[in-house]
Amino acid sequence: MEEWWNALGLFMQSVWCITLFASLVFIIQTILTFVGMDADGGMDVDMGSDMPGDGDAGPFQLFTFRNFINFLLGFGWSIISFQGVIQNQFMLILVAAVIGVLLVIAVMAIFRFMSRMEQSGTIQMANAVGCRGNVYLKIPANKRGEGKVQISIQGAIREFDAITLGEELETGAPIQVVEVVNDSMLLVERF
Repeated sequence: MEEWWNALGLFMQSVWCITLFASLVFIIQTILTFVGMDADGGMDVDMGSDMPGDGDAGPFQLFTFRNFINFLLGFGWSIISFQGVIQNQFMLILVAAVIGVLLVIAVMAIFRFMSRMEQSGTIQMANAVGCRGNVYLKIPANKRGEGKVQISIQGAIREFDAITLGEELETGAPIQVVEVVNDSMLLVERF
């Protein structure tokens, strides 16, 4: 192994050191990401607040430690892979740099795609109008008191306080939401 290392030359020894370091950090970042800890914390480069779109980039900033490691990963492994094919060292570095940038773009695109699949879980009360459900606790007639209903809203079953303008609604009666009275109260009618 020592003979192989000495035969590499200074340039390839440097590339191997950078690539192995980047690979080790990438593996650690990946493990920490799947465990639920973010290894990118606090390593963003602040490029100033006068950049276009500053503030709306969210987690998709270009100059982060994670992207730097991804670039080094693509750059280093490309040089190692293509060193026998591309003899011109300048062209080898150029091709490796392009591959490194493409890897960063690909990883950013994957994370952007995955972030679009998230749901906030916040219930928009306006979406309750028209939803159907059942009375959970009896609702007195003619707005003389409130009861509770369970409705399916935004893909989840939720419980809300409810009133009705009509007759008393017994527990288990099918209902439909007519109006949102306030943030936690619904006006319902028998369905």
